[in-house]
Amino acid sequence: MGPLDGVRVIEIASLAPAPFGCMVLADLGADVLRVERTENCGPAVAAPVDPLCRGRRSIGLNLKDPAGIELLLRLVDGADVLVEGFRPGVTERLGCGPADCAQRNPRLVYARMTGWGQDGPLAATAGHDIDYIGVSGALDPIGRAGQRPVPPLNLVADFGGGGMLLALGVLAALLERERSGLGQVIDAAMVDGSALLTSFLHGLRAAGAWQDERGTNLLDGGAPFYDTYQTADGRYVAVGALEPRFYAALLAGLGLAGQDETNDASLPGQYDRAGWPALRARLAAAFLGRTQAEWAEVFAGTDACVAPVLGPAQAPAHPHNAARGTFIEVGGVVQPAPAPRFGRTAAGPPLPPPRPGADTDAVLTDLGYSAAQITAFRASGTAG
Repeated sequence: MGPLDGVRVIEIASLAPAPFGCMVLADLGADVLRVERTENCGPAVAAPVDPLCRGRRSIGLNLKDPAGIELLLRLVDGADVLVEGFRPGVTERLGCGPADCAQRNPRLVYARMTGWGQDGPLAATAGHDIDYIGVSGALDPIGRAGQRPVPPLNLVADFGGGGMLLALGVLAALLERERSGLGQVIDAAMVDGSALLTSFLHGLRAAGAWQDERGTNLLDGGAPFYDTYQTADGRYVAVGALEPRFYAALLAGLGLAGQDETNDASLPGQYDRAGWPALRARLAAAFLGRTQAEWAEVFAGTDACVAPVLGPAQAPAHPHNAARGTFIEVGGVVQPAPAPRFGRTAAGPPLPPPRPGADTDAVLTDLGYSAAQITAFRASGTAG
């Protein structure tokens, strides 16, 4: 079930961004077959608990063996999408590059997930999320004024600008294929994707509404009404009261409403930048007066844009998340549910991650190989 029901995806196993993109495709109903290295397979290997591997089947193939490449190409014959996350040129050297696969299946969408892209001076070099967002301009604006940039985990390049961009590219290519009848190569680069996520910053800079000094702007913690504050129990709340009416609701909830501008105890104007340090101090002092749960009760049902800051262990129990089923349990592991949601073609809950190579026999049998041939593949190390 799901809107991608019937779409067949081959995923050559890799780390983080490509598996996330394939998880999204699987969540939407695609049949994703993950190709593992044979050395990672075997009866003693446990199934992973990583949500990024959920909803798949798994086969073990030795892609350094020409016989293993031939098995992969047999799979390509009947596939819609192939996803790989090697450095540029690796699959060409192995014999399963875009040209090799297109010769077998001209309708194949060949999706390539890399950090730097398929070309450019850095294409052949190693990197991680922090490097890609450093070069794309996404890292520099994140952090407090006068302090060094703060890595936003690996969410920006690996996932938002990587795996999600990959999944979007696959969907667009599949849609285009309905018109042309042909597949194509997708060059999904994390440096490109993370740069794309900064589009709004470039617009604000062009409009003169963004200063390049981090921690001094509306959305980077510079504004006291768009920041986090500690509560009486040592936890935090997130405040996003940008608009005047939301800011008024914030002040009302904090008991700071109705201040007279002529009074010594009055608050600075909301957008009076010179008064932001004083305003921040007043807000910080107010939030320290109650616990996080007490503030959640105070602001419940209001438009003050105040929310508790929850950790991954706490988020599933939040009443809104619980009501919507934003988190589910898969294979004994609590994790985010598939998204977005579809009214007519909803996919069922995802299956737990498979043990690497668990479906090797079944997949090879479907390709027409006999039990004796499969045993021979195992014995030679071609399949795992």
